[in-house]
Amino acid sequence: MRPADRGERPISVPKRPGPRLRAILTGSLALLASPALAQGVLDRLDPVGVVLALLLLIFSLALHEVAHGWVALQCGDTTARDLGRLTLNPLPHVDPVMTVILPVVFYYSMGFFFGGAKPVPVAFHRLRHPWRDMMFVAIAGPFTNLLLAIFFFFLLAILLGQGMYERNQRLPEVLEAVVHFNILLAVFNLIPIPPLDGSRVMAWLLPAGMRNSYLAVERFGLVLIFGLIFLGPQLARYGLPDLNAWVFDGMRWVLRGIEGLAALVGIR
Repeated sequence: MRPADRGERPISVPKRPGPRLRAILTGSLALLASPALAQGVLDRLDPVGVVLALLLLIFSLALHEVAHGWVALQCGDTTARDLGRLTLNPLPHVDPVMTVILPVVFYYSMGFFFGGAKPVPVAFHRLRHPWRDMMFVAIAGPFTNLLLAIFFFFLLAILLGQGMYERNQRLPEVLEAVVHFNILLAVFNLIPIPPLDGSRVMAWLLPAGMRNSYLAVERFGLVLIFGLIFLGPQLARYGLPDLNAWVFDGMRWVLRGIEGLAALVGIR
């Protein structure tokens, strides 16, 4: 067991390798119930387009998980590599319940997707500088989704700009959906509620004495996330934070940034 950063108390994990970084898609896909995404992006796709978009989404999730594991490996933890999780094959990243069963059940019963990929385990105390490195491992996933959003946006802009496709054709609509999905994954996973990736960044920023208590929220974190999603409009009526509004505002800012970057490099 390696010591934590100087002057910091290591997290208490006597029976587990350490906090697990989760590529949680729960709130992200739950937000597809909103007309801003579902009707504007997903609903206008034909069945083949929906399948293509979901396949690219699964690929994006796989890259998100590989990014976690690869950065952990660079920081001294070989767990993900040893478990065969550093692969672009999406199958090792698929969880039968979270990736297959729950999305189908929620879609046909409530009209939106809810699910997630199998989390990549990270052995906290194998990291060279545990708290700092865990932050790097966590942020690698959303950063990968941001890069994917930029790539697919540029590809879409080039295809349209060169006159190869019209915007209402299948491939541009699929690419637009995948851009939105990846921006959504990047923004949502940075919310600082355990077990989302943003909580690992927040843990590193907090004083050492507060970290373990803060991460203990993870045991009921998904319940809290669900509550904030579904109660968002009601909370907003009383002047309380609306998680949905925060996510969509963040998505708009990121999309504007990508559009600005495209214009800067001459892609329109």
